[in-house]
Amino acid sequence: MPMSTLAWFHCFSGIAGDMALGSLVDAGADLDEIRRLLERLPIGGWALEAEAVLRAGVGATQVHVHTEEDGVVRTYAHISGIVDEARLPDRVRDRAQAVFAAMAEVEGRLHRRPPAQVHFHELGGIDAIVDVVGTCAGLELLEVDELWASPIATGTGMVRSAHGMLPNPAPAVVALLAGAPTYGRDVNVELVTPTGAALVAALAVGYGPLPPMTIAATGFGAGSRDLDGLPNTTQVVLGEATGDGLEPGRDEGQPVVLLEVNVDDATGETLAHAVAALLDAGAHDAWVTPIVMKKGRPAHTVSALADPALAEQVSRVLVGETGSLGVRGQTLRRWPAARSTSEVEVDGVPVRVKVSVGRVKIEHDDAARAARRAGLPLREVVARAEAAWRRRQADAGPGPGDDAG
Repeated sequence: MPMSTLAWFHCFSGIAGDMALGSLVDAGADLDEIRRLLERLPIGGWALEAEAVLRAGVGATQVHVHTEEDGVVRTYAHISGIVDEARLPDRVRDRAQAVFAAMAEVEGRLHRRPPAQVHFHELGGIDAIVDVVGTCAGLELLEVDELWASPIATGTGMVRSAHGMLPNPAPAVVALLAGAPTYGRDVNVELVTPTGAALVAALAVGYGPLPPMTIAATGFGAGSRDLDGLPNTTQVVLGEATGDGLEPGRDEGQPVVLLEVNVDDATGETLAHAVAALLDAGAHDAWVTPIVMKKGRPAHTVSALADPALAEQVSRVLVGETGSLGVRGQTLRRWPAARSTSEVEVDGVPVRVKVSVGRVKIEHDDAARAARRAGLPLREVVARAEAAWRRRQADAGPGPGDDAG
């Protein structure tokens, strides 16, 4: 099988659209080629430049998008049409569409509007469109097949937006990063922007430490300001995968920590809440197992599987939500199957689809939301979403994760 090229974003100072694009340029993506692809977009009034800078002593590339803003507040439908009209390479188009769709879904929930009618403010500006499509173009020029990300650092305080002052991280950022491992830095700066969060949420196939790869290149994309003692950069590491993770022993696997407590005085509602809280805290997975303790007492083991970098954070949640007096843990390794994320529509509602070899899995929350809006049974929405994805694959020809061949 051909080797996959991986890109791993190290988000120790967060991530923004310009930082992601700058890191790819710093790693070797040709800026002129990126411009040529961006020029296919049916919008004008922009220029893209790159500058070599230092951030806390680390050499990085800062990209500048100069625009003549037209004052247009674009809807998701408008931006989706712009991307389609550009006739970009398929993977550039699909990745860009996935980013804008993720943002539309989140903004729709936050503002109680259908995704197609969402008005983008910051993300609808010409500079943000250039950042998103430019990043997707950079990934394509570097022949990246899969994108991974580290746990993501966020800031604190307040940030200014088109809607006024908002808590930092902004509500859209928090919603986009649901399910992703995150942690806060005591820095009163917007480390993660909605554009950066949307890029990671839509394109990353997994989170954690540097995946097994033979490193070929690395780059740093600079933010617009200097931070005291912290390089305000996003790092990207590029390389060839050294194993596809499908079978134990084919590579060293991904290190994980299994954390557990035994509880004999928790209600079912408490246990369900604990599982949800553990997942919100960044656990890869969480579950409850019935057990029998000493003297025949019925009880439960609450377990969480987490990245080692988040073990302390998940452990605090595990103890706090169960009331346990302690927690035990062990280090394990896992070999998750390679997967990608796509998106289809069911009755006009975006539904995310996870695709791995021989399997298509519909995101339950998306399917449930579509079922509520359309007044359909959940199983009917799942069936329609799977059918829509397979029709798209049939039109495009056999590809990764398809049942063909």
